[in-house]
Amino acid sequence: MMQNGLLIALLSIILMAPLLPDVTLWGVHPVTPLMFIAYAMGIHLVQRAHHAPMWTPTHTSETREDQPDDVNLMPSLGRLWVEFLVLFVILGLAGYMLEPSATVIAARTGATHTLVGVLLTAVSTSIPELVTSVAAVRRGALTLAVGGIIGGNAYDTLFTAASDVAYRDGSIYHAMSDDTVFWVSLTLLMSAVLMMGLIRRQRKGPAGIGLESVLLIVLYVAGVALLLV
Repeated sequence: MMQNGLLIALLSIILMAPLLPDVTLWGVHPVTPLMFIAYAMGIHLVQRAHHAPMWTPTHTSETREDQPDDVNLMPSLGRLWVEFLVLFVILGLAGYMLEPSATVIAARTGATHTLVGVLLTAVSTSIPELVTSVAAVRRGALTLAVGGIIGGNAYDTLFTAASDVAYRDGSIYHAMSDDTVFWVSLTLLMSAVLMMGLIRRQRKGPAGIGLESVLLIVLYVAGVALLLV
């Protein structure tokens, strides 16, 4: 929940940035360093909440314990680090090669860059997170799965700040299209729905999943539909 609160805060800063004066220092808007500072402070608060929580959830008959598989059955730590670093490099190279392809697809199909980013780039770059989360759930590491998703999204907001540094024609926040602002707003709404789901902790709902999960799917599909039309 702390990570999700951090995500909401960072998204709010991005959404507010285009409404601030269009001033830059060395081509960087003041919101950019604020994003990095806010993220660092947020992670610090997340760690404090983990090590020194000021409240604990109540255990009920429906509480499912987070009990991952026996980690002793996994390969050695050294081998895991090597595998992690190799896969890290492969993912980085794949992302570098993905951008030119997405740009050409947008140019040849006439689709907006926002639409290509939402439907192609964002989905393809999120597949590793999806696979990791599903694998974590199947191993019983439920907190790792949810924390990885929310924490990854919070970290992804820093890409906007990094893009502002790379953008040399002024503030990238003021260059955002209305479609992009709409998608940031929708993501903020989805994060709020997720927060309420984390607090309420509904066990059963439509199609065997929580109501907040259904709402998230509906909101995403509706957002894509609006971008298409």
